[in-house]
Amino acid sequence: MDFGVPREVRDLESRVGLSPAGVFTLARAGHTVYIETGAGLGAGFSDENYRDAGGNIVYSAQEAYGRADVVVKVTRPTAAEHPLFRPGQTIFSFLHLPVSSPDLLEALTEREITAVSYELIEEVDGTRPVLLPASIVAGRMAPIVAGRLLRSDYNGRGILLSGLPGVPAAAVVIVGGGTLGSNAARALIGVGAEVTVLDQDPRKLQNLYDTLNGRVTTMFANELNLKRATLFADVLIGAASKSGRKAPMVVSREMVKQMRPGSVIIDYAIDEGGCVETSRPTTLRNTTYVAEGIIHHCVPNMTAAYGRTTSYAITNASLPYLLAVGEGDILSASEQLPALKRGITLINGRLVHQEVAQALGHTI
Repeated sequence: MDFGVPREVRDLESRVGLSPAGVFTLARAGHTVYIETGAGLGAGFSDENYRDAGGNIVYSAQEAYGRADVVVKVTRPTAAEHPLFRPGQTIFSFLHLPVSSPDLLEALTEREITAVSYELIEEVDGTRPVLLPASIVAGRMAPIVAGRLLRSDYNGRGILLSGLPGVPAAAVVIVGGGTLGSNAARALIGVGAEVTVLDQDPRKLQNLYDTLNGRVTTMFANELNLKRATLFADVLIGAASKSGRKAPMVVSREMVKQMRPGSVIIDYAIDEGGCVETSRPTTLRNTTYVAEGIIHHCVPNMTAAYGRTTSYAITNASLPYLLAVGEGDILSASEQLPALKRGITLINGRLVHQEVAQALGHTI
């Protein structure tokens, strides 16, 4: 089977759909992999690295799409890429269709594309294996991002996350105790911050409390507790999401208004629409804005700041599904790997994912 890896075109996007190691694995299995020239440069992978791994360098996005039975990307295709879709093609990517522009779904439908949304591939126990490593990277970035934005020269509150003897540490509130939220909690506690996590799943709260040896404060995520927690937060981290749907709006503008000026909101759920009412997408070039006196950081592709690590992690997680598709087709692969079946959003241009269809107002 022929795989294509186009260069990601969004501003400052450094990640790439496959690392050279991933290309090597597919090539060794008998597949042909076409990589657009320069596709891996942001992650530190040269064209020569891909050639040495058995890949074939092509010199335009048209070739990377045009020669591929299966296109492997990180971010959803931009409008400029829609005309490059080859009818009947399969595309693997973080599509986030419920919050994407309607023209993407239209293009996927018109070209009879089979689309797999990485963020929706899900095991029976609820684990999302391709989203998992990206969420871990994002969570572990939390002290880096929060610590920078709290600095006085960034117009933050001038608070050191760890505090020091006689001076309190920063108060960090995390809404959502899943993979991202729990990794953020671990990383922030590791640098000495005072961390509170809110979630509606008591099992997640219990697990966090146990694994962190009681060093985290846990609260059930209801409106009263959210109001109490945000009132004293120096940093508020939004990590609430729903698979296949827009993120729930759990932090209201009124809650944001009660926060102290110069405090920080990092809305990790922004790639699913955001879970804070005052959030709107920002970019890696212009990462922040101020609303209600609060610094907001809402970058959907935040992990592109660590393009090499994230590209390796996504490749490692996605390879079993790409190999399975390469051995037959999407339907046989989904029977072999049931988690893949839950990630299939469209088959030959027809919307087949129930939750995504509901979020978009479609019936299937």
